Amino acid sequence: MTEIQDCLVRGPDRLAWRRVNGSGPTVVWLGGFRSDMNGTKAQALADRAAATGGDFLRFDYFGHGQSDGDFAEGTITRWREDALAVIDQLTEGPVVLVGSSMGGWLACLAAMVRPERVKGMVLVAPAPDFTETLMAPSLSPQALADLARDGVWMRPSEYGDPYPITAALLEDGARWSILDGPVPIDCPVRVLQGGADPDVPWTHALQLANALKGDDVVFTLIKDGDHRLSRPQDLARLVGAVAEMAG
Repeated sequence: MTEIQDCLVRGPDRLAWRRVNGSGPTVVWLGGFRSDMNGTKAQALADRAAATGGDFLRFDYFGHGQSDGDFAEGTITRWREDALAVIDQLTEGPVVLVGSSMGGWLACLAAMVRPERVKGMVLVAPAPDFTETLMAPSLSPQALADLARDGVWMRPSEYGDPYPITAALLEDGARWSILDGPVPIDCPVRVLQGGADPDVPWTHALQLANALKGDDVVFTLIKDGDHRLSRPQDLARLVGAVAEMAG
């Protein structure tokens, strides 16, 4: 099956998306912080959809990948709105949300306000509340000083140039915390988490699994898995979990 590509207009900006048109629930990919829709896991799910006749949609948030916008101006509020716009305007009927890292947080936020649409979720190294519980506590005195003085800190990256972390991102993220109480999501959820993940501790993902209101929650710990979970055996687990949710 051929994958089509287009843009969703949101005010002055455009969100890039790609879709394999098929049958069954639409599997919607929600990527991670600073990632894009062309990653290994998203491609594996596109290949699955093309091979099985399933419906699969992936997109780039504001300031990510092929979408418009300055990444430094992005917030959890904006990226949540992007996810909801994609679900509301590009899909019909039941959806299966597949969220990686920050995308796991956004998948939860979307499911909480569109419960009638979400058939199930697959969360890969989910990072709910990461701005407040994972990122903020790790900030160095220099980072805190930069944020206080300039409103932005350039965070070093192992994968390329430093990138901006803004005070606005941290402050806005705190508004969307979900781990401070039960998470009102009843749909089936599958969590895939690496035990050797340096970015999202497995205990953090387990906290989310325990906080979910529904009982049909399966937490899979891949003891030697990293944050990306993109090895062949990891991709096979992801494809299997999505196949289970999509039915």
